[in-house]
Amino acid sequence: MAEKNIAVTVDSVIFCKTNNRFKVLLIQRKKDPFKEQWALPGGFVEEGEDLETAAKRELKEETGVKIEAMQQVQAFGKPGRDPRGHTISIAFLSRIFCEEELTPADDAKDARWFAIEELHNMDLAFDHDEIINVAQQFL
Repeated sequence: MAEKNIAVTVDSVIFCKTNNRFKVLLIQRKKDPFKEQWALPGGFVEEGEDLETAAKRELKEETGVKIEAMQQVQAFGKPGRDPRGHTISIAFLSRIFCEEELTPADDAKDARWFAIEELHNMDLAFDHDEIINVAQQFL
């Protein structure tokens, strides 16, 4: 049987409600693929790492935001979603009630809160627009 190289990643959809409007936390990617584009915080799951633990770790590494509880939303694994190869991403959702101070680091060049309405005019990396659309159903 041929060896299959399928990577597993996690993405975090963090919603914040201010003035009756939902905002979502995005990072600007420092590296390729999709260098300079806005994306959800996330990354590769490490060997032996729990999925939710990986999502919390990547979120903290890239934005400085520490989350206690997350909800698994859905798996996204459409071939071609990542130009580096077949990648399956498990999306997690968390709702927080304030705009935490952001400290972009690691793979993130920048991190910002965006109003959901602003996303319609943005070209997000990977399939992150689809992930955000699915996660919104849980609000």
